[in-house]
Amino acid sequence: MMKLGNLAQDRWIEGDGDGKALRSAVTGDPIASITSDGLDFRGMLEHARKVGGTNLRKMTFHERGDMLKALAQYLIEQKKTFYGLSTETGATRADSWIDIDGGISTLFVFSSKARREMPNDHVYLDGPPEQLSRNGTFVGQHIYTPKLGAAVHINAFNFPVWGMLEKLAPTLAAGVPAIVKPASSTAYLTELVVRRIIESGILPPGSLQLICGGVGDLFDHLNCQDTIAFTGSKTTAEKLQQHPRVVGESVAFTAETDSLNASILGPDAVPGTPEFDLYIKEVVREMTSKAGQKCTAIRRIIAPASIASELVDALSTALGEVSVGNPANKEIGMGALASLGQRDEVRARVGDLAAEADIVFGGRDDFEVVDADSKKGAFFMPTLLHCQKPMRSTAVHAVEAFGPVSTVLPYDSLDEAIELARMGEGSLAGSIITNDNDVARELVLGTAAYHGRMLVVNRHCADESTGHGSPLPHLVHGGPGRAGGGEEMGGVRGIKHYMQRTAIQGSPETLSVIGHRWTRGADEKDPGTHPFRKTFEQLELGDTFRSELREVSLEDINHFAEFTGDTFYAHMDEEAAANNPFFEGRVAHGYLIVSFAAGLFVDPDFGPVLSNYGIDDLRYITPLNHRDSMRVRLTCKQKTLRGDTGYGEVRWDAEISNQDGEIVAQYDVLTMVATDAHWASVQ
Repeated sequence: MMKLGNLAQDRWIEGDGDGKALRSAVTGDPIASITSDGLDFRGMLEHARKVGGTNLRKMTFHERGDMLKALAQYLIEQKKTFYGLSTETGATRADSWIDIDGGISTLFVFSSKARREMPNDHVYLDGPPEQLSRNGTFVGQHIYTPKLGAAVHINAFNFPVWGMLEKLAPTLAAGVPAIVKPASSTAYLTELVVRRIIESGILPPGSLQLICGGVGDLFDHLNCQDTIAFTGSKTTAEKLQQHPRVVGESVAFTAETDSLNASILGPDAVPGTPEFDLYIKEVVREMTSKAGQKCTAIRRIIAPASIASELVDALSTALGEVSVGNPANKEIGMGALASLGQRDEVRARVGDLAAEADIVFGGRDDFEVVDADSKKGAFFMPTLLHCQKPMRSTAVHAVEAFGPVSTVLPYDSLDEAIELARMGEGSLAGSIITNDNDVARELVLGTAAYHGRMLVVNRHCADESTGHGSPLPHLVHGGPGRAGGGEEMGGVRGIKHYMQRTAIQGSPETLSVIGHRWTRGADEKDPGTHPFRKTFEQLELGDTFRSELREVSLEDINHFAEFTGDTFYAHMDEEAAANNPFFEGRVAHGYLIVSFAAGLFVDPDFGPVLSNYGIDDLRYITPLNHRDSMRVRLTCKQKTLRGDTGYGEVRWDAEISNQDGEIVAQYDVLTMVATDAHWASVQ
């Protein structure tokens, strides 16, 4: 029997003593032993802060995104090994796909988010500058920078790979090192993945450490720069949150805990409709996927009382077709729970639920198990309960049987369905299955405050829906109340969780230097030549082009209207335009103004500017009347190198003004500009 290693200060170390035996969920045979006794937890924190954090902060967001992509690609090559060991956790191949491929996919998503939605820089700007003074010489800007501590990740047993990677991806993207502590019962799979990560050599030293076992005195050495991300029971979360060091240092703590997730069947979704069939399929999948050991699984089935008996029959029939047994058998629909202890826990919680609800399917110990010994493995029969009076019950809204267990709760009105959903006191995920969008809106508005994520499914989106219980890295994962009150993932939101938002105040020029984004009021530089003649490297923030004045005539307006078909009265009818509170008479089209502006600032000859691919934040401020004149000020605002593509994105601050200096329009122009090397290769 192997002994799991701990990765501490970039060295693999076995804990002191024999440790605790970890057993196969399928056979009960010992797989490994686990202990972290004797580790220098304080030293691990210091190593993360001084070595890992320093190395990661030297990298830009884009470089860290490239790192995540490389890591994801490497882990794909190791999947076969991971799948083989995952079977011992009780997971079927489909379950392992969620865990392993889902985790790797999360790395890819955060890689993309870092490279496409964040700058190739060390500072992330949060929103536009705030004007704090009349003359614009004093401004404010919110920025995000990486915290200077370590991220402590405490994960649950049900997803030993995804649970680690969904936390690790945004953490590393933020530039923060992680100390990972997996749940003991399935830690052998997490340890294997970490070994492969370290063997890849992709992460810089100190970026990742692993604790297989208890956390010892780790919490005693936390400080305000550290972050805790916890997944597990509400009881444990509350204990950790109350640790004196966590409280005294105001350590950031996000928790994902218990969740009695509800799925509501709309009153229109009667037997015979596609939605009813979808509901049966969704509930059965959520009950049996990972043997119901998902924090997002459907625990409460909220359905119209008028069809409750038909729903129970349909669910019972479908559950009866699910084969339970050895997950290595490709014909098996549901594997084992993670451990014998977990099986006993689920059995006890079903007993609690049965005090208020009838067991209508399952709940027996004498059921068929395929290719395995039901007494040695942690197998549990899918179990469905029916609570006749859910509004007057408490256990069905308070007790979570973390396994293939769910309870039907009938309702008589939408108000009652909403109240039943709320009685769960906060959930990670809720779902609504209905083809009536008005019903969907009423249910969402009534229950969204109690949910971190809500899925609305009907016949139109079912084929592409990811399902009730599938968290996506693009969307937040977490929930209020019982669910812990935290948030993870959510794209760039998840990255920000490991960063500090700071309000910076100063002159426009100072803020331009700090944020690497030119701010209005900062110095404007004479580029010496038209800025469109400069390569990406040659361009400097603040390089500014100012055009000559151009008069906009009535003929221009008429021609543009005829050419485009835009004959809106404000451009064509003098009297009607004058009666508009915003205009004095006929005015130039907004798009005419922008088109003329392009003609004023564009350098037409072949040059380093490869393309104009968009306009952001266009606002019209002062109408331009016919016979008015306009000019453009174009300033290099922000530069973002796109890896080794041969080009970078250049954002230009464009401002159109009239002959009196009044601002007519403001917007950002986005261009792709060749690098020195690419431009030299095409001349």
